Order: sequence, then structure tokens, then C-alpha cells
Amino acid sequence: MNNLKLDSDFDLELGGSLSDINIRYHTFGTLNNAKDNVVMVIHALTANSDVSDWWSGLYGKGNIFDPTSDFIICANNLGSPYGTTCADDRNPKTGQRYGLDFPKVTIRDTALLHIKLLDQLGIERVKLLIGGSCGGNIAQEMAINRPSQFDSLALLCCSAKETPWVIAIHESQRMAMHVDSTFHNNNSIAGKEGLRASRAMALPYYRSHISFVERQSEDSEDKTSNFKAASYLKYQGEKFVNRFNAHSYYTLLSVLDTHNVGRGRESIPTALKQIESNTIIIGFNSDLLIPPVEQKYLAEHIPSATYVEIKTIFGHDAFLIESEHIKTSIQQNLDL
Repeated sequence: MNNLKLDSDFDLELGGSLSDINIRYHTFGTLNNAKDNVVMVIHALTANSDVSDWWSGLYGKGNIFDPTSDFIICANNLGSPYGTTCADDRNPKTGQRYGLDFPKVTIRDTALLHIKLLDQLGIERVKLLIGGSCGGNIAQEMAINRPSQFDSLALLCCSAKETPWVIAIHESQRMAMHVDSTFHNNNSIAGKEGLRASRAMALPYYRSHISFVERQSEDSEDKTSNFKAASYLKYQGEKFVNRFNAHSYYTLLSVLDTHNVGRGRESIPTALKQIESNTIIIGFNSDLLIPPVEQKYLAEHIPSATYVEIKTIFGHDAFLIESEHIKTSIQQNLDL
């Protein structure tokens, strides 16, 4: 893992700035002399910069992320607790942990921070920019901000603007965190119970009705307690609190709510028309969180866009699971 520390303050879209920002990032493969073999991956809400781990189905020789021919970059998003500046860090101006005082940042801020990383690395062109879910939202902002920098763009299960449906889901999660009496303590273990409940609330929206029926149904029709579905949520909640902290998650949910490519750009269609990249947009038919209607809207307004819909039982999380279908779709529709 690499680290870049910015020399100057980083101005934020909604006012104020962050000082002494660290950007943690992974690279894979070798940058060629022409610097034209760059693939940049933008991670989703709670992932990290090790794309070879969480998106392993797209990684390897002959795959979308091919370290034998490509120079692959993935940076931790602003606010994520995996090395880039976040709520769990100390505020250099006060010497205290940021906690819930972490500044309000936006999807656009994270996009501009990733662009700053590219500038610091001296990379002027990226052959493929790709992101799923939250990562797709960030990638849109990058492609709008620097239309000529990204040759190809792959957007999976994302939208041009965060919808009231998703904002409501986020707010219910934040409400669950506030119920935890330790949530307002300024330490890294604050709000663990609330975080566990918050994550469990979100998980059914990441999958689908049929996936729960197929994967979590009981062996006995007479069972009245200790259900598989309940155990699954508890297990996933426990895994999550062991790798995340409540204040960072709270920050990131709020960051997602700010997503709107049309803000300050006349309209959403006007903003999307600025994207010059050859683009593929992938939706999943069973996605409850960000359904295909949102991806179809993107395809309608991005000039050089192709829409592909993948049939799957895995809902929103299919972008992490349906690797072979995603690989085929990208390779058939983008000249990489």
C-alpha cells in the first residue's frame, strides 16, 4: 500500500477545508513509458483500495484488471477508515480525533481527491475508469470534471443522483446508530452496537427476495426460532464492526446522500452530456437499492453509452459476484 500526503489544504465543496490529508492507495502492475496503460478502480461504500481482494473476479491475466499489461490504481475514498483521512484520524488543528466533527464532504470532493492523486502521479490519461455503486457515482464526477482524461468508463449499478428511496434507507441506518448510547463518545469503539444494527438493516437491500429465499430458507418447516436469515444478518453485522468504525460509516452514508451530478451544472442531463468517454453502463435486474431504471437514465444522457442488463438473483451485490458476466459485457463493449 502507498501513501500520498498533500502539502496544501484541500478545499471542500460545501465550505471549509481539510489539512494534512493522506491518500492511501494500491497499485498493481507497471506503468509503461507512454503512461497509457492505466486502469483506475473506484471502490464502493465499505470496500478498500486492495481491488485484487474484493473484486478478485475481475483481477488477473486476461481479465479487466490485468497486472501483466495494465497499471491498476485504486485509492481509498475520502472518509473511509482504511488509510485516507477519515473520522478516525486526528484533526491537526486541534490534536483531537475528528469523530462526529469530521467536515461534511461530498461525492464530488472524493472525485477531486482521486483526480489530485492522478495529477501527483503524473498520469494524464486513463484507459479505463471503473466503479460500482458508490464507486460509480464518484467515477461519474471524475469523468465530468476531466472529460478528456478517461478513454473508457464502466459504471455499474449507480445513479446520476441519490434517490429519496436510498436516502431514506441511509437515514434509517443513521437513526439506528444514534440509538446507541456510546455513539457520541469520541473514540474508535464508539457506537459498535448501533453500527452492527445499522449494517444489518441495509443488507436485505443489497440482495433480493429470491436470493434470501434460496440461500436462507430453513431445512425444517416446523422451525419457529433461530432462523438462518437472522443468523446471517448477525454474522454479517459482527464481521462489519470488526473492520469498520461507526463514525466513518456515518460519514460515508452522509457523503452518499450528496450525490447529484447536476448540482451547479444547470441540470443532470447537461452534466452527463459532458462525459466524453466511451461508456458501458451495467445494471442488474434484481437490484432493489439502485434499480435498472437509474442506469437506463444514465445511458440515455451520456453521449457514447451502451447499456447492458445482467439477469441475476443477487440484487445490488451482483456487481461483486457476477464477475464472468461483467467481464464479458465490458470486453464486448469497450475497446480496451
